[in-house]
Amino acid sequence: MSAKTKIVVLRMKELIYAVLFAALGLLLVILLAVMLNSAKKDDAASTSATAPTSLYIPGVYTTELVLGGQTVNVEVIVDKDSITSIRLQNLSESVTTLYPLLEPTLDSICTQIYETQSLESITYTTESKYTSMVLLEAISGALEKAENTAE
Repeated sequence: MSAKTKIVVLRMKELIYAVLFAALGLLLVILLAVMLNSAKKDDAASTSATAPTSLYIPGVYTTELVLGGQTVNVEVIVDKDSITSIRLQNLSESVTTLYPLLEPTLDSICTQIYETQSLESITYTTESKYTSMVLLEAISGALEKAENTAE
């Protein structure tokens, strides 16, 4: 049996450097993992924090309504959470003469919408059934433009 003895000489200085670099490398990997994990949490938190909670994009929205060859604009003004105003624009005398229920019906509908902030369960009389349906459709069209769909 021949056993050759190998002697490995480790200098204390090299050993300390190796341990120190290994410890720093491990610390760097742990720090990187913690930072990436917290960055993902911050992104998720900021995304949910900036998620829109408003119903509408504030502004003035219009829908054209053609009555007797004349165009009338139904103007809906909204802020971020409510309908603030609904009115008729470009309303001529000839249209009000041909459609006398237009303004009173709009006033009745507007009162209900302001109270409930919804187009659901709006009541109207039998005399103004078709006028109400046309106005509600125009208001609905304007509100669809105003809806905040970015979520």
